[in-house]
Amino acid sequence: MIPSDAKIYIAGHRGLVGSAIVRQLRGRGFHNLLTRTHGELDLTDQAATRAFFHDQRPEYVILAAAKVGGIHANDTYPAEFIYQNMMIEANVIDAAWRNGVRRLLFLGSTCIYPKAVAQPMHEDALLTGVLEPTNEPYALAKIAGIKLCESYNRQYGTDYRSVMPTNLYGVNDNFHPENSHVIPALMRRFHEAKLNREPEVVVWGTGNAMREFLYVDDMAAASLFVLELDPEIYRANTRPMLSHINVGTGIDVTIREMAETMRRVVGFEGELRFDHDKPDGAPRKLIDVSRLSAMGWCYNVGLEEGLRRTYQWFCEQY
Repeated sequence: MIPSDAKIYIAGHRGLVGSAIVRQLRGRGFHNLLTRTHGELDLTDQAATRAFFHDQRPEYVILAAAKVGGIHANDTYPAEFIYQNMMIEANVIDAAWRNGVRRLLFLGSTCIYPKAVAQPMHEDALLTGVLEPTNEPYALAKIAGIKLCESYNRQYGTDYRSVMPTNLYGVNDNFHPENSHVIPALMRRFHEAKLNREPEVVVWGTGNAMREFLYVDDMAAASLFVLELDPEIYRANTRPMLSHINVGTGIDVTIREMAETMRRVVGFEGELRFDHDKPDGAPRKLIDVSRLSAMGWCYNVGLEEGLRRTYQWFCEQY
């Protein structure tokens, strides 16, 4: 177990996952947490990142900082997605090694897996096929993050770990109408349609694509579970150059089913219309969570309950 007074740096502490991790750490009595906003520390700046690690000397690092977005954002800003994410990962992981960080946890994404891959996606599927074109730059950056961790472990004997969450949602999500992921984008659309008494809400794609969704507080709990695993247990359940661990529910639904649940939670009484001219993305994204389950972790919050919690927070904020 990590001592409650350990110095822990959470990179990306104001984001969806980072903020949930901070809440969980504080709730469990950790009080020596390091955080920096982007304005205070630009992690794409190698010199600034190295200086921060040299001055602050964190013992543990949770790398949740990333440039993220939905299909539209990934397709519109591919250069930003690959460049910024690769720079952040390289700078933080290298600075952690240079300054003696005891353990690091890297947060990736299940978009690392090929588009045409057997479902559910097991960790072994990494690098076995072509990626989904709409988010290939982001996926490549996340694969690079995994391989950075593994390569430093292999060459320097570090203890750097990687978790690959499925589609996340919850408190502190990004509800931008164009640059957000499917749940926050739809939630805002349903909410505004309810307020304006609109007759319908348009949903991108056919509604047939299948997705797995994980409430962000569950992701935070899983992250700390993996971070605190005894090194022998972690190594026994992974391989040196295939060390990442999937995090999810192991259950998926169609976008149509998710939208119907969302309509019920928000209380929108109009119709759903699916825009077949918009992309579906990958036809299915369900991950195999047997590796994490075997180590003793399981999700806690189901989709409808997670949507209710998220919508309550959204209404309070917006």
